[in-house]
Amino acid sequence: PADDADRAVMLVAGDNAEVLSQALSGVFADYNVEPSALSENEIKEKIISGEIACSLFFTSPTEYTYYVKNLSMYDMNASLAAEAIREVYRLGAMVEGGLSIEDASAIMSAEITHTTENLGKDQMQNFFYTYVMIFALYMVILLYGQMVATSVATEKSSRAMELLITSADPVGMMFGKVIAACLAGLSQLLAVFGSAFLFYNLNREYWDVGGIVSSLFDIPAELLVYMLVFFVLGFFIYAFMFGAVGSTASKLEDINTSVMPITLIFVAGFIIVMTALAEGNIDSLLMKVCSFVPFTSPMAMFTRIAMSTVPMHEIVISIVLLASSVVGIGYLAAKIYRIGVLLYGTPPKPSAIIKALRKG
Repeated sequence: PADDADRAVMLVAGDNAEVLSQALSGVFADYNVEPSALSENEIKEKIISGEIACSLFFTSPTEYTYYVKNLSMYDMNASLAAEAIREVYRLGAMVEGGLSIEDASAIMSAEITHTTENLGKDQMQNFFYTYVMIFALYMVILLYGQMVATSVATEKSSRAMELLITSADPVGMMFGKVIAACLAGLSQLLAVFGSAFLFYNLNREYWDVGGIVSSLFDIPAELLVYMLVFFVLGFFIYAFMFGAVGSTASKLEDINTSVMPITLIFVAGFIIVMTALAEGNIDSLLMKVCSFVPFTSPMAMFTRIAMSTVPMHEIVISIVLLASSVVGIGYLAAKIYRIGVLLYGTPPKPSAIIKALRKG
């Protein structure tokens, strides 16, 4: 267990809070378990503000409510408390003495009931559609982003580029490829998810209500909007990089080597997000940092929005940083593309590209 100063606070309130907090302190060694005389509303406010991690509010010796801001997939606090309180209740009743066998049997078989009131996001409920949506973003961005680089290299290797640049602006060609690939990716997402949603509703009565399949389609409209925003911005930032790098390759064989650094950045972000998603540790320091890094924020911030409670100012900052990076990288990619489409032979080194940009 961590030192007292490093432990999260768990308040025990309601009936007999002092005695129950002492009994629970041994069960929850990773928390500072403290008795409290606060009301339920006051406890809720402290949890939402982040002053305390969670609370057990007892309305009777055998019934309580577990309050928590974001219910993790691996949160077993309510069940652990029920086991501990059951023992406290039994021992207390036995100590009072003078019990018949029937009364003792009734005490030993007493069931502890509780309700959990989630004041934020339920990670278990949101897990399945978040997982599917993140995986879809990963596949579409990577597939269509690399398609932009391959398209440019194909035109250069076939010498078609020499004809195209005489009748079209190179920058306009690059933006046209990126926008077309983005629309293709969006169309694929709409076709897959749209048809799935349509046929699910046509056959809704055949599916388990509240099951995994049902939960996949209980997606809030707000989350779909965020998915669209982060998909478009995330796609543009990677497509611009793929297009710029693709313009420096003269042969298709050089594409895989050229785009490898960009692909590794994207895959690393995907692994970080999926690991946090599997562990239920969505608000870790690494995830918070990745939420503001433009190369990882399309997946990291979207996952935090879907699985946790994220302050609006953090969402706005993340989107503004991502949008600003799209503009900046798009401007730089356009300059590299203008120079790269005329370079043939061995792919130029980064230093040669920087030198050419300075001359331009």
